[in-house]
Amino acid sequence: MTDQITDTSPTPDTDTTLDLPVLSLADMVVLPGMVVPITLDDAARAAVDAAQAVTRTGEESSEHADTRADTAKPQVLLVPRLPDRYSAYGVLATVEQVGRTAGGEPAAVLRAGRRARLGAGVTGPGAALWVRAEPTTDQPADPEHTARARELAAEYKSLVVATLQKRDAWQVIDTVEKMTDPSVLADAAGWAPYLTDEQKRTLLETPDVIARLEQVIAWTRAHLAEMDVAEKISTDVREGMERSQREFLLRQQLAAIRKELGESDPEGSQDYRSRVEEADLPEHIRTAALREVDKLERSSEQNPETGWIRTWLDIVLDLPWQTRTTDSTDVTAARAVLDADHHGLDDVKDRIVEYLAVRSRRAERGLQLVGGRGSGAVLLLAGPPGVGKTSLGESVARALGRSFVRVALGGVRDEAEIRGHRRTYVGALPGRIVRAVTEAKTMNPVVLLDEIDKVGADGYRGDPAAALLEVLDPAQNHTFRDHYLDLDLDLSDVLFVATANVVENIPAALLDRLELITMDGYTQDDKVAIARTHLLPRQLERAALDASEVEITDAALHLMAADYTREAGVRQLERLLAKTLRKVALRLATDAGPVTVDEGDLKGLIGRPRFTPETAERTSVPGVATGLAVTGLGGDVLFIEASGSAGDAGLTLTGQLGDVMKESVQIALSYVRSHAGDLGVDPATLDRRIHLHVPAGAVPKDGPSAGVTMVTALVSLATGRPVRGDVAMTGEVTLNGKVLPIGGVKQKLLAAQRAGVSTVFIPARNAPDLDDVPAEMLAALDVRPVADVAEILALALESAAQQDAAPAVVAA
Repeated sequence: MTDQITDTSPTPDTDTTLDLPVLSLADMVVLPGMVVPITLDDAARAAVDAAQAVTRTGEESSEHADTRADTAKPQVLLVPRLPDRYSAYGVLATVEQVGRTAGGEPAAVLRAGRRARLGAGVTGPGAALWVRAEPTTDQPADPEHTARARELAAEYKSLVVATLQKRDAWQVIDTVEKMTDPSVLADAAGWAPYLTDEQKRTLLETPDVIARLEQVIAWTRAHLAEMDVAEKISTDVREGMERSQREFLLRQQLAAIRKELGESDPEGSQDYRSRVEEADLPEHIRTAALREVDKLERSSEQNPETGWIRTWLDIVLDLPWQTRTTDSTDVTAARAVLDADHHGLDDVKDRIVEYLAVRSRRAERGLQLVGGRGSGAVLLLAGPPGVGKTSLGESVARALGRSFVRVALGGVRDEAEIRGHRRTYVGALPGRIVRAVTEAKTMNPVVLLDEIDKVGADGYRGDPAAALLEVLDPAQNHTFRDHYLDLDLDLSDVLFVATANVVENIPAALLDRLELITMDGYTQDDKVAIARTHLLPRQLERAALDASEVEITDAALHLMAADYTREAGVRQLERLLAKTLRKVALRLATDAGPVTVDEGDLKGLIGRPRFTPETAERTSVPGVATGLAVTGLGGDVLFIEASGSAGDAGLTLTGQLGDVMKESVQIALSYVRSHAGDLGVDPATLDRRIHLHVPAGAVPKDGPSAGVTMVTALVSLATGRPVRGDVAMTGEVTLNGKVLPIGGVKQKLLAAQRAGVSTVFIPARNAPDLDDVPAEMLAALDVRPVADVAEILALALESAAQQDAAPAVVAA
């Protein structure tokens, strides 16, 4: 509403219909009682000219003087123009004045009168469109309707006054208060700025005054509700601004008071506030940080807590709370990266590519990630040293396109190393997990937890392995809480990759949260391929040599891998390559020309071979059998020696045997005694002092898989038949001679191949594990699954004929 509202009633017209020129308006809707200026375009000008011409004609014609007495001014029919048609209703309007605007454009002032329904088109003078209009009455016909109209008018007037009061339009309020006619009051809504043209057109096309009042009442109530909401928002914003201004004023006063007292603000406190406000932080983190900034501003420089607060704020602001890298979704390219960095290890590569493929498909379909919030994948790469566990973690990060951080856990004994120290401790810092995320600068890096099996506890500083339970549990780590930060840190998008040498050293609860992927080691051919592809180029670069200056033959590499190293990985092989290239560099310093390193050159460059096959020599006497074991360094051969001496029956054990292995000796001895007749053993040979020894006594040994080897050694001792030198065995034995399955089959077969053994006995129930063994290894070894230890004894012990022929061979 504006102060242009007038209480002008429509000019009465006694004619039933009128023929009038049409003046259509496209940008506004005019209701009865409104006085509006309009700019005259060609069509509007034609309508006004036609109306003026009719008026002049009527004034000049005496025969029409009586009928045109009440229409001394030109009259047109104002009609809203819709996009595809004219409105069904318009208003009878008189042309009050015709002139020009301040810009020189033709214009006219029109006064709207009664409503009129548009009829059929008629002919008329000028270029305007003429129609027959039928004026409508909008007054209630009976007293009941009149009373209802006045009630609605009073209600609407109160709503209009309330709206105008919010706008402080007091002059318009006086005009509205003077309106008494319900129809005039309803049509005054044409001045309301909150009504749309569509709503005003609806009012124009509603002749019934009661219906019009009900419409404007509903619209005005809705507008009042919107004004209340807007006013509340404005009030909240204004109060917030006032509070900020008040806080600024109080801080200035506090600074002045401190200055008078000789106390200055802690250095940089205002800088911390601006840094927190400008940083991209989650809302709960920002609230906590601002709370600490408030403490910093209230503290003096002499307060030791200011240093702690600054350190805490620096760490919080350095964390990449909202930063994440985009994972690569190209599975083929990821596999190419893994293949380029590592030879073999197909199981590990397949698992990484599977993880990437699933993550890519879920991202394409807009699905939530596995594990509730994050990836749900916590991989454990378990295997001996030197097989590439750590470097594989780096390759995983490169394949995914993520940042990579290594966290060394070897020797960690303090739970605070994982969870952080409380801020009350002097020199407190966050744990290694928080520091790793800070170093990665993203919230979804690949974090390598190296040597997780070497985490320990000392009783009074907590258990770091227990603290890792929350870190590595996908159902909990989205709210990991570091003791130093004391804030929830979302680790659900972090891809954790752990490494270990001995899985048995990992607590069961922690191992349950890890997906175990075993890396057993490399065959001799694998080592040569790795040396040619990865190790040799790297060592050539470190020795500043070109491939054209030195060539190492495949035969030399095979000899290095077979006789100079005996390891599951390739670390020692790389050291030998480095030593060889250093010798070559020295030779090139005095002699020109390329150098070729062959088998015969190795002894002069790196010395004599360190390892030679000894199985045949060690088992040449009765009572010695070759077993297979798994240690922290991979698979290894295990010689078990048994001897008998005069004296009371008894058993002596040496070689640092664990409890499980001691029990295996007792079981083996009991089996041989109880089945002496079947095995061709004289019971008297066992009724004496038996001494069983496992060499390398400085190394603790334990495990049940040496059971069949102990039985073989005891039977060999009792029968005097040596064990074949090309045979090795592994398996747990029962009192009935059944061979039970064991673990680490692939690692044990690798050890047997390195030791020069050709025949290996394994438990029959371990036969499915041979699917994981490389084909070239199975081709080089005669692997025989057995279910009863008697089968091993029948094949592993030399026959009497072989035993008799052995001295002749030695003498020859």
